[in-house]
Amino acid sequence: MTRTRLERVRTSAGIAALALQQIQDDLTADDIDKGELAGILRELSEDTDPPGGLMASLAPLLTVAAKRAGQIEPDRDGDASCPLHEAAALITDNAGMRLIWAARALDPQGDLV
Repeated sequence: MTRTRLERVRTSAGIAALALQQIQDDLTADDIDKGELAGILRELSEDTDPPGGLMASLAPLLTVAAKRAGQIEPDRDGDASCPLHEAAALITDNAGMRLIWAARALDPQGDLV
């Protein structure tokens, strides 16, 4: 049986949601210290080794969606593509940098590793 594209995306999003739940569970552990928390935040934001941090994966995904939306928008007015491009930029510029700042505040020495 061939699955539709939407079914594949739904399944993949479900897997991603489960992975994020695992991270959330780890963040609520009673024994987490500032160094470990900083390390987790760095993992979410850095793209130093493939496939990279979470933010490094989400931004290009939204950019690809924005490009496709721009191609298929009925009036080519940007009503769909502009918000997607902006969301990608916000993830990269705002969310990613804020995770890095928080990690540095918790564990400044962790940047050197």
